[in-house]
Amino acid sequence: MIDMLKRHAIQVLRRAGHSLPEAAKLAGVSVRSAQRVGAEAAVSHVANDAERARRKIGRPSKAEPFRGFVVAQLAKEPGLLSLEILRRARLDGYEGGKSALYELIHSIRPEPVRLMTRFEGLPGEFSQHDFGQVDVCFLDGRKKRVHFFASRLKYSRWTEVSLVPNEQVETLVRVMVDHFAQIGGIPLLAVFDRPKTVALTWGRDGEVTDWNPTFAGVVLDLGLGVELCWPHSPEQKGSVENLVKWVKGSFFKQRRFLDEEDLLSQLREWLVEVNTRRPSRATRVIPEERMADERPRLRPLKVGPTELALRIPITVGPTGMILHDTHTYSMPPESLGIPGTLHLYRDRVRIVAGRYEAIHQRLFGPPGKSTLPEHRAQRVAAASGKRAKRYMQREHLLGIGRVALEYLTELTHRRPRVWVRDIDRLHELLQQHGEDALRGAFERGLREQAIGAEYIAHYLARPTQVPTPIQQELGL
Repeated sequence: MIDMLKRHAIQVLRRAGHSLPEAAKLAGVSVRSAQRVGAEAAVSHVANDAERARRKIGRPSKAEPFRGFVVAQLAKEPGLLSLEILRRARLDGYEGGKSALYELIHSIRPEPVRLMTRFEGLPGEFSQHDFGQVDVCFLDGRKKRVHFFASRLKYSRWTEVSLVPNEQVETLVRVMVDHFAQIGGIPLLAVFDRPKTVALTWGRDGEVTDWNPTFAGVVLDLGLGVELCWPHSPEQKGSVENLVKWVKGSFFKQRRFLDEEDLLSQLREWLVEVNTRRPSRATRVIPEERMADERPRLRPLKVGPTELALRIPITVGPTGMILHDTHTYSMPPESLGIPGTLHLYRDRVRIVAGRYEAIHQRLFGPPGKSTLPEHRAQRVAAASGKRAKRYMQREHLLGIGRVALEYLTELTHRRPRVWVRDIDRLHELLQQHGEDALRGAFERGLREQAIGAEYIAHYLARPTQVPTPIQQELGL
């Protein structure tokens, strides 16, 4: 059947003076259909189903005569299974298919209405947290996708927002703790959607079966309860998602920014405004005023941002190094093969394996290596035989980088018989001055073609004085 709006359009075209072919072409129907519809009474409604029933279009369902039977069955037993109704209907003479009867049952059976409960909170009870992202156009024409993390106390509506580099689990827990520190404490429960940074898997009943271990370790340290939005629960999920939409709509979509620094500056100003000057649209009260009731109910933060450590299980490998996030950190050679824990702080790494422990400055950026001087000495001492010790020392020097490879290659070929003596001295200098200083000395030695441990020692002793190379014939 041609729907009622299209029938109305055909009649309008005909009354406007269009010929049958023109009206048919404009309406997308055949000329015969346009002629038939144009001769009908003027369209007075757009209810296609009602018109289809009036015209008795379509083959009548074999289940329709049993409508009264189905109504009676459901009136007596509202929860009766459709399969049982089908069985009883066949005993009563029904000869049609099950699909037709099931469709009839579905149209008659009342849909259960679930009670809608608003997700509100008491002072100090709930906080909401979620990631968001938005594309920002700066005034110089540049475009950038900005990631942010938002936290909000449910009762007072006090809000904290931070720009973040990514949406990984470490970013989530560190910024969440930053926000709790800025707010002045933690609530009973933190509410999240169901990202993989929080919950890895959950059952059909909505209960989490596998938490993200890094996230779980942090919330245990904090003594923080966690509540996840129940699947298909808009009163909960929508509340968390609305936090992100509100930040986007109230700040990012309303303002213009010169650059990243201006964006950060305006974000700080906006947070002061929404927390201390502007009434919340939900409560019609300034969040700072409600914080007078909420702040006393917040619990002290057990672990501050600088002391927050992510615990990662490790095992010390055969080289005495621990690999984490493309970076390697040294451990004592006696700890080889011992399982342990890597405590990842914001600025440092603490590794504990049995009774052995090491603390390194945390590495960022491209793959890097951190070897403590005492571990170098212990590894050389643990190597058996002079040859093994020598090559262990050279391996430590090569760990400085490409410039060390070039310098030691030149040294080995210029002094093939006595390079081992230079390696001893260079390794001592590495222990005394560190990798950065030795790297700079190697670069200077290559630049001035001063190849030998004595030149490197001279550079390190007098970094501002350019020495005159001492010509030696050893190894030449």
